[in-house]
Amino acid sequence: MANQRTVVYGLRVGLRALVYGVLGGAALIAIVTVGSVLGPLLALDLYTPPVAAWWTVFTAIAVQGVPFLLLGTVVSAAIGAFVPERVFTRLLPRRTALAVPVAGAAGVVLPGCECASVPVASSLMRRGVAPAAALAFLLSAPAINPVVLVATSVAFPGQPEMVLGRLVASLATAVVMGWLWARFGREEWLRLPKRSGGGSAPGGGPRAFVSGLQHDFLHAGGFLVVGAAAAATFNIVVPRSLLEVFTGSVWLSVLLLAVLAVVLCVCSEADAFVAASLSGFSPTARLAFMVVGPMVDLKLIALQTGTFGRAFALRFSSATWLVAVASSVLVGWWLL
Repeated sequence: MANQRTVVYGLRVGLRALVYGVLGGAALIAIVTVGSVLGPLLALDLYTPPVAAWWTVFTAIAVQGVPFLLLGTVVSAAIGAFVPERVFTRLLPRRTALAVPVAGAAGVVLPGCECASVPVASSLMRRGVAPAAALAFLLSAPAINPVVLVATSVAFPGQPEMVLGRLVASLATAVVMGWLWARFGREEWLRLPKRSGGGSAPGGGPRAFVSGLQHDFLHAGGFLVVGAAAAATFNIVVPRSLLEVFTGSVWLSVLLLAVLAVVLCVCSEADAFVAASLSGFSPTARLAFMVVGPMVDLKLIALQTGTFGRAFALRFSSATWLVAVASSVLVGWWLL
């Protein structure tokens, strides 16, 4: 009798997960479909090629980010539902100063992009991990995972120093930002979302997994769309001829590509190929593009705003951008 109840409960949970997954995925797929189908038609009606370009960039960013966002929300929900809090307290050192570099180095095990790191970091905080350590993981995971490093080596063949430079500069940025938050961060700046108690089972389990997956995916997906729209707007507003003016100055080129990484919102698995195509810029400037992009871009700022609050996102993103640029310059001067 008990086994039958268990089977029935498992089927109910599985069916509910399927329904929520279909509904959540349908919401974003509908937006992407409307953008890809109606966008070109609207451009033809208005006789404005920039409108078609806007829809193309918007759709590309959204389609590129959704799979990794889904990966992150699945990992986040699994952590919240099935991983006991004592696991994290045992794996990470008790002292925050030591937990930050350990969490930063642990980012190498998650083959995802920045869209996946935000919900995972949020789940880690809810499971008792110190915010400084979780934020170090948030920054390092999309920047130093094996997929990104392999993609960088393919984009820059015969230049292992570029791969090493990206690894060192990204990890240094993540660790420094974790330490800075531990020293200067304020608890009132960081707002963790509260999940509704109606669909979550106390103590975790499949029901809590379904509830967490539904909440995180739908919540973060909307902000991914907002960030994609902002990046697409920049692509049609700023002329390419203006960008070429800055290639003659080493310092201006670094700052320009650091800003460009924020607004282009290229996925961390693909940004190395974009950086390699910017052959008119210095190696240090291209390194800055690859270090800043996975840590600070418009869609990531939007995701952080929706997850942790605007007060946190503005302060943390600004400080991260400065530290990432400084790390890129120092590592570029040392290796490149």
